[in-house]
Amino acid sequence: MVEKVITLENISLIDFLGTENQNIKQLAAAFPSSKIISRGNEIKIQGQTPEITKIHELFSSLIDHYHKFGKITENSVNRYLSADAFTDEEVIATSPDVIVYGSKGGIIKARTPNQQKLIDAVEKNDLTFALGPAGTGKTYVSVAMAVRALKNKEVRKIIISRPVVEAGESLGFLPGDMKEKVDPYLRPIYDALEDMIPIEKLKFYQENKIIEIAPLAYMRGRTLNNAFVLLDEAQNTTPAQMKMFLTRMGPNAKVMVNGDWTQIDLPRNQRSGLMEALNILRNVKGVGVVEMTADDVVRHRLVKEIVNAYTKLEEERRAAKEEALAENGEAREHRPFNRNR
Repeated sequence: MVEKVITLENISLIDFLGTENQNIKQLAAAFPSSKIISRGNEIKIQGQTPEITKIHELFSSLIDHYHKFGKITENSVNRYLSADAFTDEEVIATSPDVIVYGSKGGIIKARTPNQQKLIDAVEKNDLTFALGPAGTGKTYVSVAMAVRALKNKEVRKIIISRPVVEAGESLGFLPGDMKEKVDPYLRPIYDALEDMIPIEKLKFYQENKIIEIAPLAYMRGRTLNNAFVLLDEAQNTTPAQMKMFLTRMGPNAKVMVNGDWTQIDLPRNQRSGLMEALNILRNVKGVGVVEMTADDVVRHRLVKEIVNAYTKLEEERRAAKEEALAENGEAREHRPFNRNR
């Protein structure tokens, strides 16, 4: 039998222990093979070492929670018990280079100067736009920042969304219900989350709406409070959709908008809401904009070459179009006036 004593300092016992020690009773019920005894401002834990260690970690998390929010409720206790909380090893390190630790213990951090600029911009601003070609880590870094905010209890939930734009294949022809039809579009986000949160814990968070992943259309009518909100593939939003999304921001919300202007899948006559939002909001205080380039590509080395090749092609086409328009304008200017036209 092992015993540990926790002393509650600078803590209101009624706000921490609950009415008639209900919070302690709730913890004791979750660990029937151990004893949890509250006497004054001391809590004694008696039992076997592995379970005692676990209970001690839970109390440490609850004490941190109390100092941040001023109260412990039964729901708070239940959330920490059910989610198994985050252990000390999973909490963000003090090193400024580390964003978060992965679910397998790996370190997730910025790998290019522009990725670090993105991290700095998110910390400084409530709304941040990240622009850049495929493979520059926009989605991965954004998800890591969201997970860090959740682990550090800076927000209560993560909400990740993206517009579902059919590029070559209609949703109607895909098998399954709406969730099964939409999930393939959200797969990169799931992959990133699974790198950073153990599968069972991620499942718990999704089931309890602590982490929500949904198409953009599901955001209408909501106010997103105390959340880290990420809109991915934003180049495929319409101006109306972008306005709808941005006006969902509630108190204590961090919002990131990611996009790649070279991969717009909207109909030709449809303007991109991302590009319009950038033109309108770029100079607004509290809005950050980070532009990434092919130099930030962290996938296979050929991806950088592919991005550069396509960028060169787009520039050549744009130059040719501008030249054609200029020549056309000059031809019209010199065209003789036809009275009967």
